[in-house]
Amino acid sequence: MTAADPAAAVLLAEGELTVRGRIREASNAALYCTVTHEGREAACVYKPVAGERPLWDFPDGTLAGREVAAYEVSEATGWGLVPPTVLRDGPYGEGMCQLWIETAPGAELLALVDGEEPEPGWKAIGFAEVGEGRTALLVHADDERLRRLAVLDAVINNADRKGGHLLPTAGNRLYGIDHGVTFNVEDKLRTLLWGWAGEPLTEEALDVLKGLRKALTDGGALAARLGPLITPAEIDATRTRVESLIATGTHPEPGGQWPAIPWPPV
Repeated sequence: MTAADPAAAVLLAEGELTVRGRIREASNAALYCTVTHEGREAACVYKPVAGERPLWDFPDGTLAGREVAAYEVSEATGWGLVPPTVLRDGPYGEGMCQLWIETAPGAELLALVDGEEPEPGWKAIGFAEVGEGRTALLVHADDERLRRLAVLDAVINNADRKGGHLLPTAGNRLYGIDHGVTFNVEDKLRTLLWGWAGEPLTEEALDVLKGLRKALTDGGALAARLGPLITPAEIDATRTRVESLIATGTHPEPGGQWPAIPWPPV
């Protein structure tokens, strides 16, 4: 089953969830599972609320809901940048369940290069220490899929867009994962996708943002879907971020009051 399959969300929400193993690299409990329903089966990730690590700047037990909220906003953009994600009960209680994405090898989205400026086709992020007193320029691809993801991250206030959260797939698709630290009312945007900072948004992005503005109004379809997942204040803050992006017409720049790049970056 692919992420674009409209039945994927139903399978995730209603299927029987079987835990197959644990993803040890994750900072919170993340379980590799299979889900089966009416003769269909898919691999998925299940993150129970009970396995969430407490954070000083996010209320306890809210990360799963934020992951689902990020999926809902992604779907409202029409870009399909987040794999199907639902909130459901599972073997270890309520948690988020997300379709497993198989990545395609060889897709280069990030690189460390020598020199002061990126080569054509790349955008500069900043300089990084690479050992023995040497620095290199960290760059990301000048890729429209990444640019769309940068806009989505600005809307959801993603505090943790690392390189390992970028999943390119066969068929030229790109997905972003791990959206538990999003939708904070304070500006916490931390990302590797700063290459377009201060540049004008594309006409496509502005059209998408205007659609989000309408969907986020009181009684709007997206506002209704976000209601059970994040707080009213967080929905209001999302509206404000969308309005600001439309008003400025540019990609945001680092605010200076919060580390701009997540650590570790990958």
